[in-house]
Parts: sequence; C-alpha cells; structure tokens
Amino acid sequence: MAEVAEAGIGGLQVQEEIVSATPAATAKIRELRDREGLEGKGLRVRVVGGGCHGFSYALGFDDHKESDTVQSIDGVDFLIDRFSGPYLMGAGIDYLDGLSGAGFKIGNPNAKSTCGCGESFGA
Repeated sequence: MAEVAEAGIGGLQVQEEIVSATPAATAKIRELRDREGLEGKGLRVRVVGGGCHGFSYALGFDDHKESDTVQSIDGVDFLIDRFSGPYLMGAGIDYLDGLSGAGFKIGNPNAKSTCGCGESFGA
C-alpha cells in the first residue's frame, strides 16, 4: 500500500491514494534515479497542456515542493501538484519493455479520449 501525504498548514495530512505504480515501474524509476545520482529526488508526475487531445503527461525527477502531494510507493516518492492531482486520480503507472520499445505507460481512468500513440488524452 502506498503512503500518501499532502502538504498543508501545520504539516502533512493523510489523503487518499492518487496514483498506483507497478513493481516494474518503481524498479525502473529507482534504477534511473540512482544511475543519475539523484538520491533524495522524487518523480514529478504532471499533466500539461499539449498533444493532439489537449493534455499530456510529463515525468521528471525534482525536489519536493511545499504544495505537492507526496505519495511513496516502493521506495519512490511520486510528486503531484494541485493542478495535476484531479486528472491523475486513479491512474496507474507501468514500465513496459518489449519488441515495440520500452517506456512508461500511464493508464488513466479519467481520460475520456486518447490519441493513437497513447501520448496525450482528453478529459
């Protein structure tokens, strides 16, 4: 089970889980973080404007910000900003490595439509 905390006045408050991640995803994130010497950084998961359906995902290592929701899963801190949280509620993050390539895949129940390549979504 993931541990989730949201920064608020007077400290951290427990909140419901926003995202889930497979063991393959967290293992790859830890591998990348450690290889780049980014211990102590979390993985920021953001929803940004763009793509053929209006929104896309942005992933990158970052420091915790006071307003972030921080969700710890299997040794990885997922950092989620206030704008992205509602769009990511219930999303699952996986890492796939197959014949068609390797990369992170986000399954999002809030996506009303997605593009053919899976890189953008409409809400």
